[in-house]
Amino acid sequence: MDEADFLIIGGGIAGLSAAARIARHGRVVVLEAEEALGYHSSGRSVSFSHFGIGDAVVRGLTAHSHEFFAAPSPGFSETPLAVAVPSLHFAHEEGLPALAALRADLAASTDAIVELDAAELARLCPVLRVGDGAAVCGLLDPTCLKLDSDALLQGFARAARSGGANILTGQRVAAIEAGSPGWQVRTEAGKTFAAPMLIDAAGAWADHIAALAGVRPVGLLPKRRTIIAIDPPPAVDPAPWPFVHSTPRDFYMLPEAGRILVSPADEVDDAPCDAQPDDYDIALAADRLEHYTTLSVSRIVHRWAGLRTFTADRVPVAGFAPDAPSFFWLAGQGGYGLQTAPAMAEAAEALVTGAAWPEGLARLGVAPDAIRPDRLFKA
Repeated sequence: MDEADFLIIGGGIAGLSAAARIARHGRVVVLEAEEALGYHSSGRSVSFSHFGIGDAVVRGLTAHSHEFFAAPSPGFSETPLAVAVPSLHFAHEEGLPALAALRADLAASTDAIVELDAAELARLCPVLRVGDGAAVCGLLDPTCLKLDSDALLQGFARAARSGGANILTGQRVAAIEAGSPGWQVRTEAGKTFAAPMLIDAAGAWADHIAALAGVRPVGLLPKRRTIIAIDPPPAVDPAPWPFVHSTPRDFYMLPEAGRILVSPADEVDDAPCDAQPDDYDIALAADRLEHYTTLSVSRIVHRWAGLRTFTADRVPVAGFAPDAPSFFWLAGQGGYGLQTAPAMAEAAEALVTGAAWPEGLARLGVAPDAIRPDRLFKA
């Protein structure tokens, strides 16, 4: 039996970032079911940090994490974690009220928002359809960041290991038993691990892990999102384009490595699984691209899908289970797991160890009760 002080189930961005912080306080073991870290949601994310998604709590976690992306710990990564890429939200005439509401939301996080008319939209993204029956107005947020998901995952894994954490892949959990003083976890590989504290960072599988432990699930909602990649037309360089979003939130596109990533921003209910793209959602992504831009899709270079797992109020959950004081929830990051990981890791460290709540989070209006699981069980 391998014994530890903290046993973390899940080797995605949530589990690894928490391990990097919690390893300072005792021996940490991380169990990842797959053979690769970040195999599911973390490794399939578009990896963009912006204030256009989530509520005030998520925006606070995002803002606090920006500081880490700009100045990570020494030795965290040999390459930059992020590069500045603006985010552009556009609206047709009927979408102007929604755009105004978004403007008010964004103003709570940044005063750098720029309002754009149709001509300015066309200048920033020449393929965007503008004018009558098309985009007439937009908002540009220059404070956004394109994140390097692999650099983040590997950096947190490196930091955790340097703190003494043992990160194991190919260790799918088969059974969990509550004992005295803690937990025993047996994997399908036949190994047994024990620790006084169990941290559930299993993403879409977090409710399943809770059920194995006899802990009341929080009611997580896995939702599938599909992305396609296409080549731009000859002589068209998409590199200077911003991350482009429709105000109805039914389309986005982003230049990456000479190609264009496109999504219908779908949220299809799904079970925890190795998500695969559906033909309908692939076709929908292509159709939305042709509807909102002058581009046509003759060939799809790559396609994939990933799960974005939410709580009922779409705010991440971090805290001890009300019915199991040594079972710690760290899940429900939805579509903002990467962009909030540094802040969520700090929050988890404080809640796990009983340390003072991070001043940076308090200053941004993020309180412990906003992310604790207790809120999800209230009538």
